Amino acid sequence: MINSNSMKEKDVTANKRFSINLKLYTMIIALIGIWIIFAIATKGDFLTSRNMSNLFRQMVSTAVLAVGMVFVIIAGQIDLSVGSLLGLTGGIAAIANVWFHFNGILSIIIALIVGLILGAWNGWWVAYKNVPSFIVTLAGMLVYRGILIGITNGYTIAPLSNDFQFIGQAYLTPVSGYLLGMIVLLVAAYTVYSQRKSKVKYGLEVSPFYLDVSKIIAIAILVGLFVFTLNSYNGIPFSVLILAILAAIFTYIASKTVFGRRVYAIGGNVEAAKLSGINVKKITLILFAINGLLAAVSGVILTSTLNAGSTSAGQNAELDAIAACVIGGASLSGGIGSVIGAIIGALVMSSINNGMSLLNSAPFWQYVVKGLILLIAVYIDAASKNKE
Repeated sequence: MINSNSMKEKDVTANKRFSINLKLYTMIIALIGIWIIFAIATKGDFLTSRNMSNLFRQMVSTAVLAVGMVFVIIAGQIDLSVGSLLGLTGGIAAIANVWFHFNGILSIIIALIVGLILGAWNGWWVAYKNVPSFIVTLAGMLVYRGILIGITNGYTIAPLSNDFQFIGQAYLTPVSGYLLGMIVLLVAAYTVYSQRKSKVKYGLEVSPFYLDVSKIIAIAILVGLFVFTLNSYNGIPFSVLILAILAAIFTYIASKTVFGRRVYAIGGNVEAAKLSGINVKKITLILFAINGLLAAVSGVILTSTLNAGSTSAGQNAELDAIAACVIGGASLSGGIGSVIGAIIGALVMSSINNGMSLLNSAPFWQYVVKGLILLIAVYIDAASKNKE
């Protein structure tokens, strides 16, 4: 019985994989196109190592939120509270560090625990009280923002201690950056090799060998350019390293674990998931708890980067995170999405903000452009489903 359930869950994942990859590759091409346009429009300023470093630092906060949000969306739910939760947890960490003189690590741990508990609170209402996630998290958005304003009295809390600032403002040394690049390349090469070996083992059709080699070469070029560019400025930002670690962990969870396959199964057909023995309520609770934890991580990183806790931190961040997931290929109807796609979506959003700021465009144009891109992404998703 267990093996049968497992096979069904694997089938659900496999059926979605092609669609996810197609959208992912399309979005990567779109991202490259956006970078080329901004590079031409800014006469090369967009692609300078300094601006690239700023761009990646700016996108980390949204990308971490998107990593958690994409799991919630895959399960067919939504979380509108993460922006306020980001601000609240960042504010709590800043209060602990500045007002109560806790060291950076203890302040961060307190913020992470609060994020985990409040995320579980959202999940409990959704999973065990059957309140729609839209309503629960909309309420959470208002409550958490109100608490933040109340506990800070509307003040900006600064400056943070040096150990707290380290997370958002430190850089890896050039040697560490190249070593990290080598590790990423080796892991990518091993992943491509193991996937090919697994397909051969089960008698599945495999792509031509030269395509796999080309894929590894393309990854090597991208990783090399990434490390070289950032090392040309101050090195790889430490916050980017945190994002890379989270991306690796949650990509593994989504693609290689029973928990990940069950999340996809719930989003694909919740009734079928229940009938196959999946504890939908428990997994829903865990998903929202994880999302709250990652919102706290994002809040800590943003607070550290800004060297201050602010009542305005995280405003509209939930919308950016949702948009990043959808632009990265996640479907709001559930069952489809990926961590890498969500991060690329966040990079697209940040690239638009960064590029238009370099062009001194009026702020309203950023909202207009991002809204249109989101609309197109949802239209493509709906059109592909109608075609199926």
